Amino acid sequence: MSLEGKSIAILIAPRGTEEPEFVQPRDAVTKAGATVTVIGIETGEAKTNNNDLDPGGTYTVDRAVADVSVDDFDGLIIPGGSVGADKLRGDDDVVDLVRAFAEAGKPIGVICHGPWLLVEADVVEGRTLTSYPTVRTDIENAGGDWVDEEVVVDNGLVTSRTPDDLDAFCAKIIEEFDEGRHVDAA
Repeated sequence: MSLEGKSIAILIAPRGTEEPEFVQPRDAVTKAGATVTVIGIETGEAKTNNNDLDPGGTYTVDRAVADVSVDDFDGLIIPGGSVGADKLRGDDDVVDLVRAFAEAGKPIGVICHGPWLLVEADVVEGRTLTSYPTVRTDIENAGGDWVDEEVVVDNGLVTSRTPDDLDAFCAKIIEEFDEGRHVDAA
């Protein structure tokens, strides 16, 4: 599959995004030919974590979320990490962008604690998804159906549980971004 000509956004928190959940999907879609833009609360540098608490690497944030539009991209990747996902869901511009992607029907890949952003954006009701197990109650309280599977696809919304699922997650987001499948608006 080729993502030539596709523009994909990937979110990163100022600190706390889980490094493998950021790096592996970013590298996978880049290798498939997509142009990837790292977006965050602000531009500059962002520090990732490993296993939520151990320091990871430092990555450049290309554009601030407040300065981008859903129209700039063909798809969105939301990595996890409880610390990073919590910071991102607390930012109105991030939540508004996630909601805009869902409303526009553009494919979204979300892993681990990343579904917290979907809950905050109020786009979970009636969808089937997975996540890190501790996010299950949040998803169910938001009207979603939670399942314990490696990767789940619900009309272009791709979700996975943990870094152990990254190979399946990356393969599926490439497929969904390639097909240009659309997420049905909630």
